[in-house]
Amino acid sequence: MACHRFMSHRLRGDPLPLNDRNSQLIDPNAQRPLASRCMGPTLVSEPCTWSVVCSPMRKLLAFTVTLALVAAVAAYLVWTQERPVAHYLSDLRSTLAVNEGQPADRGNLLGIQPELFPADYQSLERLHLKLAAYLQNARDQGLINEKTIVVLPEHIGTWLMLTGEKNEVYQALHVKDAMHWLSLSNPLQFLRAWISATGDDRTNDAYLRMKAPAMARDYQVLFGGLAKEFGVTVVAGSIALPNPSVSQGQLQVGHGALFNASVVFAADGLPVGNLQRQLYPIYDERGFIEPGDENIVSVVDTPAGRLGVLVGSDSWYPDNYRKLNEQGAQLIAVPAFVLGRETWDRPWRGFKSVSTPQEISLKPEELSEGEAWRRLTLISQQPISQASAGMSVFLRGQFWDLGTAGQSFLSHNGQINADSDARGARLLNIWL
Repeated sequence: MACHRFMSHRLRGDPLPLNDRNSQLIDPNAQRPLASRCMGPTLVSEPCTWSVVCSPMRKLLAFTVTLALVAAVAAYLVWTQERPVAHYLSDLRSTLAVNEGQPADRGNLLGIQPELFPADYQSLERLHLKLAAYLQNARDQGLINEKTIVVLPEHIGTWLMLTGEKNEVYQALHVKDAMHWLSLSNPLQFLRAWISATGDDRTNDAYLRMKAPAMARDYQVLFGGLAKEFGVTVVAGSIALPNPSVSQGQLQVGHGALFNASVVFAADGLPVGNLQRQLYPIYDERGFIEPGDENIVSVVDTPAGRLGVLVGSDSWYPDNYRKLNEQGAQLIAVPAFVLGRETWDRPWRGFKSVSTPQEISLKPEELSEGEAWRRLTLISQQPISQASAGMSVFLRGQFWDLGTAGQSFLSHNGQINADSDARGARLLNIWL
């Protein structure tokens, strides 16, 4: 009705009523009356406001931002799935550093001190190529037979956490940067692992836990495969896994705390007996590695005799040798790992766990780290150890800004023979 009345007055030329005059809209450019817009039955007499214009603009902006976020997330998820393999020249050479005794039909202990780098773990095939080259070199020198026991170093399996990762992980200069890339390229796995972590150091716990099933599978495929390929018994260093166990010939992972464990593989590629957990993790690892049961020290039967395994600094504790003696251990393998390139020659820091044996009188800084290892590792030292032979084998190489130390050594009938040069991959052999 208002619109009709307005138009009628304009056609007749009559003046508008006062209230209708006030409802006119003035065009600021033309400075002449404009008819108000009729919106249904109501006369709209207000000018267009910013809220009318901005409401569609805000919706458009929100849509654009949402679309950009979706695109960014999609691009990130695609990026996490990309795993290009870079070219890498690996040094496959190894040197026979120690060869003690004469070949006999009783077999031999063969220690392999590898020199490894992060890129060696980019694929299982690449790591196999390097380790197989070491074993082939030993075979070419007549050191491989059906009674050979091959001993590999501590944590050689733990670094399988790096397998199949992005190039940024291997090319990082610092370990913190590498772990940052590792978590970024596996966001959901890392988040789940961090939530289920049990250690005080949840972040390092999560790094080791997030790929545990794949690590356990790769560990058995690699080291069980090498044992079968060369027809030998392999002490496969160690690997950190959540509550690991051996069931029906397979290495299994469970739930709960992480343990540093060693598995022995027979010449058929299958685990022998039970795995051996580390009993006394060093202080630097106790935030994420749980100590094993002190009462469980296992011995397994091999073609060369009954074999016991002590992981790392577990070999410093006399009571462990007494447990091995009770089970008739004839041979002892010690997979070992020392972090820090110069650590071997620096003053020994003492027992780096919560327990110090009462029988040990050695004081911190009394000897160098290397001298302490040779003094405290009591293989074949009567009367504490009744085993006839054994060896400690260390992991060497460079993991970003983390160097490694340690010079592998063997013990035979109470005499210690150590490698004097730690450069490159080394082979140590004892004929039994």
